[in-house]
Amino acid sequence: MNLNQIKKLMERKKTSHKGENGYALIIGGSEEYVGAVALAGLAALRAGCDSVTIVAPEKVAWALNKLAPDIITYKMKGGIWTVKQAKEMVKFADRFDAVLIGNGITKRADKFVQYFIRKCPKPKVIDADALKGLSFKDFSNSIVTPHEKELESMLLNSQKEFLLPKLKEGNAKERAEVLQGNLRYFLQNDNVLLVKGPTDLIISKNKIAFNRTGNQGMTKAGTGDVLAGLVVGFLAKSNDLFKSAVAAAYVNGWVGDQLLKRKKGYTFIASDIINDLAKMGKTVKR
Repeated sequence: MNLNQIKKLMERKKTSHKGENGYALIIGGSEEYVGAVALAGLAALRAGCDSVTIVAPEKVAWALNKLAPDIITYKMKGGIWTVKQAKEMVKFADRFDAVLIGNGITKRADKFVQYFIRKCPKPKVIDADALKGLSFKDFSNSIVTPHEKELESMLLNSQKEFLLPKLKEGNAKERAEVLQGNLRYFLQNDNVLLVKGPTDLIISKNKIAFNRTGNQGMTKAGTGDVLAGLVVGFLAKSNDLFKSAVAAAYVNGWVGDQLLKRKKGYTFIASDIINDLAKMGKTVKR
């Protein structure tokens, strides 16, 4: 996938009306990590969906209103993520085209996260702390976005730790084939795996893609939240799990590469990626 193909994914009909390009729901945030859901929400809007609603604890949601007036917030009272609230959120998610959960939510929300992911049928993006207590059998209709350490935790939770030596030794192609061959139940259950790294691996039941955009400067806090937001933004608009994962990985890394060249070093931060996403279309030839 290249920039011209991604631009096509982001195009809108001249007759488009509000909502036709997707409504995204993001669930996450905590008093420690307000910025994580803010970055994800703004990235989702930059990806081209029409509207983003963030469900967050009440204090966090008020802070988000101040940070980003483009984002709608649903204020969760009490500041504690409970199973009762998860049941309410499964119903609430019916209003949206795609859901992202995990950014800034912390491990304190484990029970909420586990119930929601298992019960919500909507297309989902699962990121960050939402991944750590789950195994591969827990997902359906989802894009799962672990980095290397989170992938290790998920393999241990799934009793597939025997794969770890193979994954450490192999090159990108070999690693992707090992995961595709050994996670068949997960992939057959309408899921896509996006493993973040120097070369991103995007794996479905019958496709593998490699993304090599990006650089060492993107290990900074927040770049993963931007990626997750791009994924859910593309997914809300396209309803295509594999294309959304590939497009988001490419765009996130490509913008990071442009920032590296322009700033002539690793001084750029995650919010610079958000700002430069708006300029992306200008560089694409018609």
